[in-house]
Amino acid sequence: MQTVLSSVLLDVPRAAVIWLALLGVIVAAVATLLARPDRFRAGHRIRQAVLPTELEVARERQDLDRYADEVAVAAERAAVTAERRRAEWLAAQEAVEAAWQAYEDAEAALRRLDAAAALPLPHTPQTPAEYADRERYLHRAALAAYWRRELSEEQLSDVFAHRNGWDPRLHPVEQELVLRRAVRDHLLARHGAAAERERTAWHDAELAAASARSLRDEAFAAVGREPETSDDVLPLPGTEQPTVAENRPGRPEFRQGRAAVA
Repeated sequence: MQTVLSSVLLDVPRAAVIWLALLGVIVAAVATLLARPDRFRAGHRIRQAVLPTELEVARERQDLDRYADEVAVAAERAAVTAERRRAEWLAAQEAVEAAWQAYEDAEAALRRLDAAAALPLPHTPQTPAEYADRERYLHRAALAAYWRRELSEEQLSDVFAHRNGWDPRLHPVEQELVLRRAVRDHLLARHGAAAERERTAWHDAELAAASARSLRDEAFAAVGREPETSDDVLPLPGTEQPTVAENRPGRPEFRQGRAAVA
């Protein structure tokens, strides 16, 4: 018993030192936890791992600046395109009005000629020379109307081919009446084509204006855009921090997100 007791007494100081060392480690850990509790939270470590580094934030800042410059250039080009489309639409409108005015003038001339054609036609000898003169008159009148853009190429071809109602043997008054009707029909068709071009130009101008507005809004939004920071990351449960907006009831905080651009 004395031998066993003496052996135990010799190990007591060593065991006391070990227990005291362990107790000191525990006390130090508890003190550190109380002083900096965020260093021992799993949520904080996960949050720090998710957040971008300073180098990544700087690169993202450069990317955002480059993107803002590119969108600004695209917005300027879209504005120029919209102005050009609008000018084309206004020109198309003027062309429609001019075509309609030409049609109305042709219609008025045709009505006056119809009234004059009701009178008896002057008598002319029916000789080969007379028919040759009538043919030359028809060709000259049709060619002059073509140079005034009152007849189409197809109609002029019909005149020289003597088809589709073009008869060189008719009296010059009757030939003039046929010519005025053909001019009226051609000007009406030209007005319809001009109106169709005006509708197409208006549609293109509307699309260009909408594109310019969209790019301008995106350019304004891209100028003040900032890289994602810790405020942009949702906190984990139990790690929320009170903000200034939470201390002011009735004033919610709005955050502007990144808009998508085609």
